[in-house]
Amino acid sequence: MTNPIRVTVQDGKFEKALRLFKKKVDDSGLLKELKDREQYTKPTIARKLKRNAAKKRWQKKLEASKLPERFY
Repeated sequence: MTNPIRVTVQDGKFEKALRLFKKKVDDSGLLKELKDREQYTKPTIARKLKRNAAKKRWQKKLEASKLPERFY
């Protein structure tokens, strides 16, 4: 069993404690794991999704590295 995520509220600063808690939960990857376990995806579909995500990342990287057009 994993260690529980804990945040203490100091000086009545509930909003700050809530932000810290959300950050810790996001960093731990707990919600992503729960979302992944909600529904079974077949291995072939998972591979397709990963491949498409890699293509999108590559296209985004190419667009970012492209020099802007010069208008004369």
